[in-house]
Amino acid sequence: MAAARRAAVLGSPIAHSLSPVLHRAAYRELGLDDWSYGRFEVDEAALPGFVEELDASWAGLSLTMPLKRAIIPLLDEITDTAASVEAVNTVVLTEDGRRVGDNTDIPGMIAALRERGVEKVDSAAVLGAGATASSALAALARICSGPVTAYVRSEARADEMRGWGERLGVDVRTAAWDDAAEAFAAPLVIATTPAGTTDALAAAVPDAPGTLFDVLYDPWPTRLAAAWSARSGKLVGGLDLLVHQAVLQVEQMTGRVPGPLAAMRAAGEQALAER
Repeated sequence: MAAARRAAVLGSPIAHSLSPVLHRAAYRELGLDDWSYGRFEVDEAALPGFVEELDASWAGLSLTMPLKRAIIPLLDEITDTAASVEAVNTVVLTEDGRRVGDNTDIPGMIAALRERGVEKVDSAAVLGAGATASSALAALARICSGPVTAYVRSEARADEMRGWGERLGVDVRTAAWDDAAEAFAAPLVIATTPAGTTDALAAAVPDAPGTLFDVLYDPWPTRLAAAWSARSGKLVGGLDLLVHQAVLQVEQMTGRVPGPLAAMRAAGEQALAER
């Protein structure tokens, strides 16, 4: 009989994470009855001690804020994808005891867009300039052939986004947040800002918009997403991203490919409906 395996999501705050719902649904679908997936409130100060205590029963970790960069010095190796944005959201514990970090947010974004029929665009816009925005640029580096305009609130943020663009090979142009409604002329808009930030932009959605990828999932839909959908624009939501990046985590941690996308999405939708 195979030994029981463990995985978990770490972060702070962590109480509202949907990761346990998604991963446990995957284990049920895959018949991995001896696998468990937990949730641990861990901040940057507590992270080294937590990682040091991991034993051979652990298969992997999911990392959320504020740990995606703090985990890197504690790992034996990180993938090129994770290195490109200096952020790890997935750690796989190998049979020989190595800790390998990856970033499934970036391929998760690409997979979520592909599922909605968006595989290539000739330009794009990004709303915001935080950690998720850098992942968005990394995804756009693979699917966007032309310029990306980032709408930001300060010159410091503009400098950061241009820096990420140079690093990732993306032609990043920056514009003031006050002009963010101009983003809606792009064929693809990725909104990476916190809840409520884009609400005031909902009234500016044009009659025939392209694709909006709003990374939020709770509450859903956002006012911007609702306005976009009302005008028949193509919509990709935060749950799409969450599920696709989690599927990739499950595949890496369990070795079972393909991961059970439909079962994980259904579990996520049910959990959100019950909130």
